[in-house]
Amino acid sequence: MSVRDGSLDDAKALAAEMVEATRSEPGALTYEYFLSDDGASCHTYERYADSEAVMAHLGNFGANFADRFMACFEPTSFSVYGPASGEVREALDAFGAVYLGTLDGFSR
Repeated sequence: MSVRDGSLDDAKALAAEMVEATRSEPGALTYEYFLSDDGASCHTYERYADSEAVMAHLGNFGANFADRFMACFEPTSFSVYGPASGEVREALDAFGAVYLGTLDGFSR
C-alpha cells in the first residue's frame, strides 16, 4: 500500500497500535508491517491459523481501525495465500484481493 502524503507519522503510530491490538487476537500467528526507505510504501504480512481467525481480525479492524487506516494508507494490491473460506473471500473482495492456492512448499 502507499502511505498517503503527510500521513507517515500517523501511519507509524497507527501501525504500532494495530500490532498491539492484534497481538492478543486468537489465531493471529504473524502480523508485521514493513516500510520502504523513503516512507512512501508499506507492506503488511499477516498469517492466521484459519479463516475464523481472519474474520475475528477483520471484525477488530473494522470496529477500531478502518477509518484511520484508510486515511493513512492507500491499498495498491492485496494477495491472499492458501485456503480462504467463502466468508473471508466476500470480506476481502472489497479490497481487490487476489487468491492463490497452495501449490507446494512448507513453513516452519
